[in-house]
Amino acid sequence: MAKPQPRRGKPKDTGRKLKKKVSVLDSEGVEYVDWKDVNLLRRFMSDRAKIRARRVSGNDTQQQREVAKAIKNAREMALLPYTSRVTTQRGRRSDRDGDDRRGPRPDRDRPERSEAAPADAAAVEEFEAVEELEATASGTGSEEAAS
Repeated sequence: MAKPQPRRGKPKDTGRKLKKKVSVLDSEGVEYVDWKDVNLLRRFMSDRAKIRARRVSGNDTQQQREVAKAIKNAREMALLPYTSRVTTQRGRRSDRDGDDRRGPRPDRDRPERSEAAPADAAAVEEFEAVEELEATASGTGSEEAAS
């Protein structure tokens, strides 16, 4: 048998009284929410450009519907952003392209080396020999390659 779901409208009995938030629209006496009034609409948006919830903004249902519609119209007319990216530094873990738990990354932790240069000694000698041959064949090589 399923558990009965608690009602959403009822606040939990925590022993303290909840003070209802006062809407910005009521406090400033705004009759009509205009989509061109960007300064007013920004007050109902988070720093990431999300529309704030009713319980956060203090609007009643009808006001919230009007604000949401006005914000969406302003976004469509390019007066407000759809999203706003917020970047924060969180140490080394903020690097999302390489996880630091896998060990050192070649582009950051090792000394610079030519991208085409191989890592082991035998391959390095072969690589240098090929470079020398290419330099003498093109005629624009260094003095060592010319001698």
